[in-house]
Amino acid sequence: MKVRSLGAAMLQGKCPKCREGNIFPNSMFSYRKLTVVNERCPNCGAVLIPEPDFFYGAMYISYAFSVALVINVMIILNWFFDDPEVMTYIITVLIANIILLPLMLRYSKILYLYLVGKLKYTPLKEE
Repeated sequence: MKVRSLGAAMLQGKCPKCREGNIFPNSMFSYRKLTVVNERCPNCGAVLIPEPDFFYGAMYISYAFSVALVINVMIILNWFFDDPEVMTYIITVLIANIILLPLMLRYSKILYLYLVGKLKYTPLKEE
């Protein structure tokens, strides 16, 4: 079994404890169940939802992602279009937020689980 790095495990949405099982049961493109998280890791059985409403704290990370997106869109629009109209900013930010919503929701939960979830990496032993 190849050891998966922390960065690769976070990018792929893997369990913080074993770095093998998926945190989310569905694809990122399944908009109906976009925010559903496995209660336990399918590989090692670690509890991924330690308490009810645990992922409310992930809203702060999602908010930071949204603010970073707005700032980056504004910088890019100013750079390429030399001070466009306000409606151009609003429409571009709305479209970018809608397109990147699944990504921002998933990664805010992944980051929150890795930072606050108190699950330490423990590789499973091969038998």
